[in-house]
Amino acid sequence: MAGKGIFTGLPWWVTWVVVPVILIVVFGGLIASALHFLIGLLFKVLIAAALIAGVIYLVRRFTGSSSSSSKTDW
Repeated sequence: MAGKGIFTGLPWWVTWVVVPVILIVVFGGLIASALHFLIGLLFKVLIAAALIAGVIYLVRRFTGSSSSSSKTDW
């Protein structure tokens, strides 16, 4: 592996502290944008599921109690 040759002879803190900090500084905006997108998408999916469940609940409640005719009217 070519990556091991680059870090050979350097102190451990360069490999395990400095390099990750540099990567987070450089790619931090990209990481934050990706997390923001994923959390926003999850929130929208949960809101959509809650709204659909609410509509289904209301439709079943009002059509089930108000109509005493056959269920095959549709």
